[in-house]
Amino acid sequence: MQPSKMSSARLTAGILLLLSGLITTALAGPPLLCHPLDIGKARSLPWTDLWNLGGNTDYNTKNLVKDTLGILDSGAPVIVRMETLRRATLYARKDPQVARELLTRLYKRAADSDAAEHPDAPAWFDVGYTVEAYRQLFPKDQNPAAGLDGYSFVTKAIGLRGRSDPQMELGAALITLRGPEKEHQEHARKAIAGAKDDPLLARNLASRFLGNEKETVSDALLRTIAQGGNGK
Repeated sequence: MQPSKMSSARLTAGILLLLSGLITTALAGPPLLCHPLDIGKARSLPWTDLWNLGGNTDYNTKNLVKDTLGILDSGAPVIVRMETLRRATLYARKDPQVARELLTRLYKRAADSDAAEHPDAPAWFDVGYTVEAYRQLFPKDQNPAAGLDGYSFVTKAIGLRGRSDPQMELGAALITLRGPEKEHQEHARKAIAGAKDDPLLARNLASRFLGNEKETVSDALLRTIAQGGNGK
């Protein structure tokens, strides 16, 4: 086996091993991967059972980049973007090359908007959320997003909005569940406060967090605030 192919094989095996662990511990797993978001009938990547982290077994990951960008570029709501990127990340684990290509295209899309002097908030949110999802899936030495700070991209997106965006605040709150504490509390409060005018956000805050029948997403966010955050 050639060195490049051997390296790819090791990476694939390592990711599959990690994913198998996530599947067996989904109820307590990384929130950006293991907590499916309620998007109703909105268009996203194909997925049969939301709690099955494997997705559709017959989905061709060679189409992943094109399909994902097509959904994101359609003007999808932020929560739909979050769920689409969750699915995309889980599909991308099957093909390290596709994982790198997806991240590269998302980053270029955001950077190009800055270069054109029309910074695109959703584009920066997309790449930031993907970086953080990759962080929760890939081992550090095999992460295509190593060295990137996804949270800073998400906060940049929130700043670019120029107005309150509670759905983006939810994304930031989920990213910061384990800290930083002060920032997490601010994102969580803004997400919860914005739910009264956003039925999609309200449904997701009321959903069972990581499948826990006794705790909703809102409960989890309020709990971390009451406990003073979880630390890093």
